Amino acid sequence: MASVSTYLNFKRNTEEAFEFYKTVFGGEYYGQGPMRFADAPPQEGMPPLAEADKNLIMHVELRILDSHSLMGTDCPDSMGFQLNVGNNININLMPDTREETKKLFDRLSDGGTITMPLEDMFWGDYFGSCTDKFGINWMFNCPEKK
Repeated sequence: MASVSTYLNFKRNTEEAFEFYKTVFGGEYYGQGPMRFADAPPQEGMPPLAEADKNLIMHVELRILDSHSLMGTDCPDSMGFQLNVGNNININLMPDTREETKKLFDRLSDGGTITMPLEDMFWGDYFGSCTDKFGINWMFNCPEKK
């Protein structure tokens, strides 16, 4: 089922923020809980993960208000992230099909900037991101297989 969620980026305190959000909204983390950078397999072309960054949150999801997902990640400088107020929030679209994902991606990135091309990712989804011509950050995450 297609859905929309909010994705929040933090300097190094995602875990603290999401523990706070749990006290505000209640509920439990989705899936197996927070995924840490150390949990991800090494990616070709990426520098080795700094020891100080291994325990940071790569992805976490908290279901709030019964139907909305609040997601987040840490953005360590050592991995090339440059977090500023204004680029710390993304609208995450989860279309049902690759076709719909590609259509929305192409339309929203037209006149904007592709920050990560659509491609199959190690977690099994078809993923990409862009900033539209108005400066809004969009993420696309389609679980449909080829």
